[in-house]
Amino acid sequence: MAKTIVVKQIGSPIRRPDVQRRTLIGLGLNKMHKTRELEDTPSVRGMINKIPHLVQIIEERG
Repeated sequence: MAKTIVVKQIGSPIRRPDVQRRTLIGLGLNKMHKTRELEDTPSVRGMINKIPHLVQIIEERG
């Protein structure tokens, strides 16, 4: 079974650069306080590290 992480959106993309908004959409987030369970890959970690002020890692599984 692959490792997964649960990510929650804690910040709004309003008045943020477009690249940050697109990164949120790439993670499957678009509304405040929405959570997603994603596969723990280097690409997903890189996307999270690009916008640490907008997302929070809730839980790491696996």
